[in-house]
Amino acid sequence: MNWQFDSLAALMQMDGHGAFVWSAYGITALVLAILLVAPLNRRKRLLSEIRGEQRRQKAAEEAHASRS
Repeated sequence: MNWQFDSLAALMQMDGHGAFVWSAYGITALVLAILLVAPLNRRKRLLSEIRGEQRRQKAAEEAHASRS
């Protein structure tokens, strides 16, 4: 197997283009992480809101039943 670069430093620098290449990889990784995490957080928040609404409805029903 032939290596394109002689050392790890040469790989990181990529003949002067390393900053652009590695920042592009970093931005891509960040965007992918956000795209994976955001729906999970939204689901967690929505489920919490639903549980809260169910508790409020149950409390209201119990209060109404105790008055009757």
